[in-house]
Amino acid sequence: MTSIAVTCLHLQRHFAKFRSLFDKHGIEAVLPEVRGQQLNASEIRRLLPGMATIIAGDDVIDREALAAAKEQGLKAVIKWGIGTDSIDKEAARGLGIPVFNTPGVFGDEVADLALSFLLLLTRGLHLMDRSVRDGGWLKIEGRSLNAMTAGIIGLGSIGRAIARRCTAVGMRVLGADAVRIDPALLAQSAITQLPFEDVLVRSDVVLLACALTADNHHLMNRHAFAHMKRGSYLVNVGRGPLVDESALAEALSTGQLAGAGLDVFETEPLPANSPLRAFDTCVFGTHNGSNTRDAVDRVNRMTVEIALDVLGFERAPFAPNRVA
Repeated sequence: MTSIAVTCLHLQRHFAKFRSLFDKHGIEAVLPEVRGQQLNASEIRRLLPGMATIIAGDDVIDREALAAAKEQGLKAVIKWGIGTDSIDKEAARGLGIPVFNTPGVFGDEVADLALSFLLLLTRGLHLMDRSVRDGGWLKIEGRSLNAMTAGIIGLGSIGRAIARRCTAVGMRVLGADAVRIDPALLAQSAITQLPFEDVLVRSDVVLLACALTADNHHLMNRHAFAHMKRGSYLVNVGRGPLVDESALAEALSTGQLAGAGLDVFETEPLPANSPLRAFDTCVFGTHNGSNTRDAVDRVNRMTVEIALDVLGFERAPFAPNRVA
């Protein structure tokens, strides 16, 4: 019998919708218990051998796991969503194991969250809510969005969706990316592409929407924060390790940054001893940017369709996106 591991919690939660499809093709679905957000390397090494493929969340899939699973018939790795930084893609290429993801699937959802963080930070809504609940009536002098410049780091589908929302409220939008983006795409979202440090210097809020790579780990470090406008904001809806959190805490304590909205962290969940917890100028999320009913259903179906396609059961109604 063909076995497929399903470790993405979003798909596990709604797997009943797809049970009959798996049964139709005689596929055994293996849904392991996932404590926290994802499986670690040792858990994946125990799980993956014997699987024909895996529909993975942010699980750590390393060379050792891939090599052992390849010997027992692993055909592909399918990543639920976009980010594949937790998968050793170089090892996968060397072993001849294709890696697929689902790009461009929740740009709007993550962009909505980014704008939500920005609104909370600039108007202090989270602090006023807390005050009212405690019997107070806090008034905060906020910032007008239409007087601000947004600097977006990462101009893929999520970055461009953030830009459209920023321009809709009257903000000027600058952007940086590791590659030169097609000017026609930039024009659609009213983005001016500039070098990274130029964006830092000119922006009132920097929004991170780029993938995590070996080259941009701790992209936002002490040097980067020192180049930002004093009293500016940071919003991260990309990946936690893009930000050096100790440097961020320092920038918040000195007032170099007025606040930060973080949906992702270097270690998730955010550790109890994180210095960021001390700042009420921070708004925290739970790595939840893509988690809307519509987006989850969309990507669940896409990943199942990719799995059936790569295993030769049914042709997907789209061309699966191979990243390695």
